[in-house]
Amino acid sequence: MFWPMLAIALGFCGIAVLGVLAIRVFIEAQRLGRQVAATTDRINRAAEDLERSATRLAATGDALR
Repeated sequence: MFWPMLAIALGFCGIAVLGVLAIRVFIEAQRLGRQVAATTDRINRAAEDLERSATRLAATGDALR
């Protein structure tokens, strides 16, 4: 009777550990998603700034030679 109870207890502990790890992975995936979104916004802003600068440069006729 001892071995089946031990197997059930170890199985429960294993599932609990997997649950905790799954929660940690979920939290880190959310954090990564927020960082990717913030980086995408920064890249878009930089691309818009570059486009505005290039448009102004082309309008003034001061091309780099």
